[in-house]
Amino acid sequence: METDMLHSAAHALLIILDPTRMLYLFGGVCMGLSLGILPGIGGIAGTALLLPFTYNLDPPTAFALLLGLGATTTTADPIAAILFGAPGHAASAATTLDGYPMTRRGEAGRALGASYMAALIGGLFGAALMAVALPILRPIILYIGSPELLGVAVFGISMVAVLSGNAPLRGLTAACFGMMLSMIGTDPQSGTLRWTMDTLYLWDGLPLVPLTLGIFALPELCDLAIGRMAVVQEGMTLDTKSGMLLGVQDCMKHWFLILRCSWLGAAMGAIPGIGASVIDWISYGHALRTEKGAAETFGTGDVRGVIAAESATNAREGGALVPTVAFGVPSSAGMAILLGAFLIHGLVPGPEMLTKHLDITYSMVWSIAIANILGSGLCFLFSGQLAKVATLRYTLFMPGVLSLIYIGAFEASRNWGDVFSLMFFGMLGWAMKHFKWPRPPLVLGFILGGTIERYMFISIQRYGISWMLRPFVVVMFVMAALSLLRPLLQDVRTHGGVKKMVSQWGHPMISPENLFAAALLCLFIAMIAASLDWSFAARIIPTIVGTGAILFCSLSLINDVFGLHERNGGGAIAEKSKKIHMDIASKTAHLPTKIILVRGFLFFGWMAGFAACMALIGLIPTVPIFITAFMRLEGREPWKIVIPMAASVVVLIYVVFDQLLAIPWPPTLAGMLFPVLHAIPSV
Repeated sequence: METDMLHSAAHALLIILDPTRMLYLFGGVCMGLSLGILPGIGGIAGTALLLPFTYNLDPPTAFALLLGLGATTTTADPIAAILFGAPGHAASAATTLDGYPMTRRGEAGRALGASYMAALIGGLFGAALMAVALPILRPIILYIGSPELLGVAVFGISMVAVLSGNAPLRGLTAACFGMMLSMIGTDPQSGTLRWTMDTLYLWDGLPLVPLTLGIFALPELCDLAIGRMAVVQEGMTLDTKSGMLLGVQDCMKHWFLILRCSWLGAAMGAIPGIGASVIDWISYGHALRTEKGAAETFGTGDVRGVIAAESATNAREGGALVPTVAFGVPSSAGMAILLGAFLIHGLVPGPEMLTKHLDITYSMVWSIAIANILGSGLCFLFSGQLAKVATLRYTLFMPGVLSLIYIGAFEASRNWGDVFSLMFFGMLGWAMKHFKWPRPPLVLGFILGGTIERYMFISIQRYGISWMLRPFVVVMFVMAALSLLRPLLQDVRTHGGVKKMVSQWGHPMISPENLFAAALLCLFIAMIAASLDWSFAARIIPTIVGTGAILFCSLSLINDVFGLHERNGGGAIAEKSKKIHMDIASKTAHLPTKIILVRGFLFFGWMAGFAACMALIGLIPTVPIFITAFMRLEGREPWKIVIPMAASVVVLIYVVFDQLLAIPWPPTLAGMLFPVLHAIPSV
């Protein structure tokens, strides 16, 4: 068997090194990198776009093109996340936590270099693991059922504890809020409409992309506009070439962390239903727990946080191919499209792919490996110049980035509601950031909330209560319980026990932070009250999660009102938290509160103006108007810069989104009043 595998692997390498196939692979890599930079698009749209072009190709060439794109989309993801704090996709959200603070310190090159090298090693590791594991993992994957998937999801949600800093109650509250948001829409068990507010847009639930862009990207861009500065802090230099080399050295130094996170990413990628948006958080949480001193430095610009997230995310592709090839069970939407390519070319996933067509299977392995090498090489080659964007005035890059963020959000479900969701979560994320509420737990709760509910119902209906005694499930639940309880117990221990905590409470103190927590508490109560009329199947999980949210939010509010955290901060942990919040506020800390509020509302006013103009005349005509107005009014930029910037962004949007992706733009008021204008794109 080993001889056949080696012979097939060698033959597959010769197949894929054919110049024509390498050209197709390189083309897929270039498309993957391009789509990775653009916010909200991702590899799924690109893979679907390329699928029709594979009809007349032989299988190795077709899979080289498709996997070249799919394997490198996440390689370019970190560029926007690191440079602007704007994760292009949910898979790079964890990278933002440390990558963006590094850019603020002038270490963008180092962060980018570390992300590319970690992605390269992770991608190669994932491909190697797939090559070795395909014949071995068959019985393991067949053992995995809905209870095991539920156990993994519950363990994933326990990561909120390590993503909450020294505010575990706030983290748990945010996670519960995210889970409740994930349950908006039609209940899959009973068909009940949950919290849809009689809005058709919410029937299918909230899409992930507008939420992620709103929670992470808009608050950072808003603070740049408030502070009226470049991304890189004043006085910081940006040495991209030596910085990228330093990032490579960081990866060599932390090679064992990369291997651990790569193995974790590949293994999680092989489990159907566990997407890339979860894997990076689990890997980040693993590194936060296991790396020495990580609790004090993660979230403030620690390169190990970038390495952990990126190595796991890129290793996922190799792991995801295992169930697709071996069983015809796609583990993600991208793999589902790839499964369509199997059927187009007359290939049947299963035993034949491990025997008769083993050379084609290994050609996929080589395609992923070579694509990662090419993708990382191209990123190293061109990102040095791209990183310099972080040194520009905010008025030079922000209008173009905001235009792409709008399109990325709209691409989620191609509905006007995506635009409103983006603005709502942008304001929520900005408020959470300035009121010192952790944002990652909300996103993680949203990602895993629907998964937990779905697999719990399936497990109960299929196995009764016996599923809770399955060994893997027990292990996952125990690990999740320890993960959740540990920071809470540490917080109690730090303050000298529950009795001492209560005795330290002083006179009530009301602050804006208290009002934010009180507003959340009222929202939770209102959501629970609205669920009382639903059927039992529709309300049981929301009621449990909502009750937990009310409990955690109430305890957090009590601590805040009675000043426990302010007077007894808990030593080193509190000092670390204070340092993080000072770094977060550094872009606006020098300004009075009144100016911060006025400029913050002005920023979201620009966003509302964009949406209003888009509703009137269409998105593409709005972009040059928005860019011109923003650059001239905000920064008084000269026309010789404004006109080329507006023209280049419009051309990019027209070619990529209108012509290649053929996005159906929303109807406009001008188009309804004057039907002849329908000939103009987006009107």
